[in-house]
Amino acid sequence: MSGAVADGLLSASEARQAAIHEWFAALRPGTTVALSTHINADGDGCGSETALARLLAQHGIRCRIVNPTPWPTMFNFLLGDDVEEASARGAAAFADIDALIVLDINDVRRLGQLAESVRTLTVPISVIDHHVAGDEPVGALAVADTAACATGELVYDIAVTLGLDITPAIAQSLYAAILTDTGSFRFSNTSPRAHGIAAALLAAGVNPEEMYRRIYAQVSLGRLQLLQEALGSLVNEPDIGLSYISVEAGVTDRYDVTSEELDGIVEHPRSIAGTRMALFFRELGHGKVKVSLRSTGDVDVQQFARRYDGGGHRKASGAMLVGSLAEVRAKVVTDARAYLRGELG
Repeated sequence: MSGAVADGLLSASEARQAAIHEWFAALRPGTTVALSTHINADGDGCGSETALARLLAQHGIRCRIVNPTPWPTMFNFLLGDDVEEASARGAAAFADIDALIVLDINDVRRLGQLAESVRTLTVPISVIDHHVAGDEPVGALAVADTAACATGELVYDIAVTLGLDITPAIAQSLYAAILTDTGSFRFSNTSPRAHGIAAALLAAGVNPEEMYRRIYAQVSLGRLQLLQEALGSLVNEPDIGLSYISVEAGVTDRYDVTSEELDGIVEHPRSIAGTRMALFFRELGHGKVKVSLRSTGDVDVQQFARRYDGGGHRKASGAMLVGSLAEVRAKVVTDARAYLRGELG
């Protein structure tokens, strides 16, 4: 790779740089900022939060992570004594903050139990995200670009644009964000720039084998047993390219696994040859069902998820529906069949 090509891949667009400078100008040293992301934080959310917390600390800004659901244990290695993780305190952790930065979402409803508290905050709220804005955007100021492969890419651009130091710990967090949101560089959002940034992070001290082991190679026995049960529910409709699986409420307790260990299960039905849309129905109890949606080819599951006030990406989205597992599955599968046949807009 020539130097010119490498520089081009690692340079943020002028528009993105301008947005970063405008956003950063509103932050002041000596202040306390809360960082938050969506319910059931993933690698992009966790990696972006921990990287940004350490980057802003270089500017004298104290950061506190306050998420709507507990920090995923699989990403504990991204934390440290220099990062305050206060999700267990809930909305009370907002009491003394000077600003809120929301990462990897731009719809307040995705903040779950923190949503109402965020709606009533009087401090400045900004957003760093790579999704299409939802129906109720969180804040007015934003570093947002749907062309970014992950929110971690935007946080990387913040570091480079502002001349902040990408330490090995920050590089590790950013690599986790990009690695997971691109599906280990397999998904369609894997751009040449994603690989360019990954290379820069490796040069900054990331050990790719260690990252693989920590994120993908520490599966519990319970997770495999749960997967076995989920695959037992598999339905494949090859005539329209639809595949789906389901798990009932209580499955995490039965196999002694955490919610985060369900991540990626939807990839199994998507991997079936000919599948254009894959669905994973997870009954949460209390009359709620979470639906994870994945697609291949030109099928836009983000557009489909918006029918249920969900969202995400064109090929990876999610939604929460009210009803029993049987009711929600029947409705969504019926709609999915129509959508794949071109009968729904």
